[in-house]
Amino acid sequence: MSTKAISSTDNSITNSEIKKKPFECDVCGKIFIRKPYLTLHYRTHTGEKNYVCEVCGKAFYQKSTLTHHCRRAHTNEKPFACDMCPKEFWDQSELKMHYRIHTNERPFPCDLCDKKFYRKSHLIGHYRTHSQVKPFVCDVCGKPFRENYKLKLHYRVHTKEKPFVCHLCREAFSRMDSLTIHIRKHTNKKPHDCNVCGKAFSKKSYLNDHYNTHTNDKPYACDICLKTFFSRKNLTKHYSIHNNNKPHTCDTCGKAFSQTSYLREHYLTHTNERAFPCDVCTKIFKSKAYLQVHLRTHKNERPFACNMCDKAYTCKAYLTEHYRTHTNEKPFQCDLCEKSFSRKSNLNVHYRTHTGEKPYQCSVCLKSFSQPSQLICHNRLHTNEKPYHCDLCDKSFSRKGYLNSHSRTHTKEKPFACDVCGHTFSQKGHLNDHYVSHMDEKPFQCDLCGRSFLRKRQLNEHKRIHADEKPFPCDVCGKAYSTRSHLNDHLRIHTNDKPYVCDMCGFSFSRRYEFNRHYRTHTNERPYSCEVCGKAFAVKFTLSRHYLTHTNEKNYLCEVCGQTFAAKNYFQRHYRIHTNKRRYMCGVCGKSYSEKSTLKNHHRVHTDEKPFACDVCNESFAIKQSLVVHYRTHTNEKSQFKCDFCEKSFFYRSELKNHYVVHTKEKSYVCDICGKKFAYKKVLKTHYYSHTGLRPYVCSLCGKAFSQKCHLNRHFTIHTNPNKRDTLGVTLSQENT
Repeated sequence: MSTKAISSTDNSITNSEIKKKPFECDVCGKIFIRKPYLTLHYRTHTGEKNYVCEVCGKAFYQKSTLTHHCRRAHTNEKPFACDMCPKEFWDQSELKMHYRIHTNERPFPCDLCDKKFYRKSHLIGHYRTHSQVKPFVCDVCGKPFRENYKLKLHYRVHTKEKPFVCHLCREAFSRMDSLTIHIRKHTNKKPHDCNVCGKAFSKKSYLNDHYNTHTNDKPYACDICLKTFFSRKNLTKHYSIHNNNKPHTCDTCGKAFSQTSYLREHYLTHTNERAFPCDVCTKIFKSKAYLQVHLRTHKNERPFACNMCDKAYTCKAYLTEHYRTHTNEKPFQCDLCEKSFSRKSNLNVHYRTHTGEKPYQCSVCLKSFSQPSQLICHNRLHTNEKPYHCDLCDKSFSRKGYLNSHSRTHTKEKPFACDVCGHTFSQKGHLNDHYVSHMDEKPFQCDLCGRSFLRKRQLNEHKRIHADEKPFPCDVCGKAYSTRSHLNDHLRIHTNDKPYVCDMCGFSFSRRYEFNRHYRTHTNERPYSCEVCGKAFAVKFTLSRHYLTHTNEKNYLCEVCGQTFAAKNYFQRHYRIHTNKRRYMCGVCGKSYSEKSTLKNHHRVHTDEKPFACDVCNESFAIKQSLVVHYRTHTNEKSQFKCDFCEKSFFYRSELKNHYVVHTKEKSYVCDICGKKFAYKKVLKTHYYSHTGLRPYVCSLCGKAFSQKCHLNRHFTIHTNPNKRDTLGVTLSQENT
């Protein structure tokens, strides 16, 4: 077995080093630039430790090491402060190393490749990846090593020698450093602190791997797919993806997991083990530490304050996570897709998108979830619980985010500003929707129908429409949707949540598109323009319908009367005239309706219910639109569409268009059977019945039919008011002859 530490073949590295460092250790072959360094190094072989700590009796090779120990272990003195951030350090070398994070200085370049390093130890370790020289070979198994002491430690694998025994649990180890690290499990000691973010580690190798997240060095590469990682641990975890290895099995239900941490988390779903209850609110916690942090929420204690802003937190971990919003640090990297996260919990949740694991199961309907927060929110569908209450009004919400959005309707706060035009919004989602009005280019195009999208995610969601794929089912009623956002909108039908609140009039909506459509009635924003005539619309669907006026395309043919329609919903509405399909009947008076919403509005005539209340004067209305009109009397909102011929003004463009006919006497709707012209489309529609003989409005009590709805309504009073029977009978018979 060779004992020389430097190979003559490694000329590219070591020959220059030998010239610079003439003092060589005759025990291990290490070379030093100065003789005092060699003298200090000899003590590692002789075991001589002349510098003893007066407090704990621990001995050290060097005086500087003793000073460093006293500051860290006993006085906690940190005399070296960074003048660029609030961090402090035990010795000057750590401060010097820390400065390089701010300056991005990497003074140790590799002369074989273009890589540079913050620390010299990183460069030395990197050099060995080039040289691959391992002169110390085990004569039992043939494994080579770069250094002699590693070979000596390796021999214990064959001899089974474990000379280092833990005095607390009697577990034995082959290496002293393994015992030292093991003892830290008993003492919870973490002596290796990161001088960038302050995080502590029990092993120096963990700290070194952690440093890579700050420097963005990824020295560990997968030899199968060539992906690189911050730590060896992440690389090992990544290898399990290639061999589909899930060695950790739950002995209760048999479910397998790729990591022990996932298995431990899963066990809680079986044991529900939480032993520490809160005396104030009866919540139960898994550990005493979690309980102590929770109790600070009752006492309103926030001892951990950020020195960059005015925020404070109940525990140090929350503050550490918050600091990353200032540094934009994301130290937790996914080893499958290389996404990075600022919180480990976010990485754990993200990791399940790859593995498909859903360890949190609902005890009512057995649906599984990847996050505990999803299960908690889901349970509220069964309990109808709404634990988040507004202090200013009596509204309650199932999620805290919904409450936060609602609170801004009281404070009129609009924290989300557009950096293009300066327009401000109360919710981030509304700002994202607004950005669309500034963006012209949509780079992601559907190869089936030609539609373009701003984001690839939107294109992928759109493609599900063509494939008729609906992977998101509702676990309450079973209805399925093509996107998760559509499912979330639907779920609010069950919970009656309306998180989208208009900060101008206070109206709330369960779906974002409903809110967007409503909001544009205030701003008069019309982001969808016709490429043919330039006409703008507030709703995209209205633009699509408008295009048909240019193409004159009417693909929907009524097989009964031959009439054609441009839009499917127009055709469906028309077809009900022939089928007399009115599925929704009033149980009080027998009136029937083709739409459920119309029946719901009609019911309020009998119940005198007026659910839409004005929050200014408390006046109530049966129909929502009536409240909208009434609200304008308080806001002094002016009609935006003014007539050019008279002083009248209107809130809607369609109302102004109908009004113009009074001045122009224009009759643009022509009957294609007799040529007669009409000012309004609905009058033309009624006129058609004189040719077809169709009487679509049928009395549900006596079966009599009428060509116009107003005649049916007048007829209905014969049944409800017998005194008018004779006079109305004559009038209606004349109208229908």
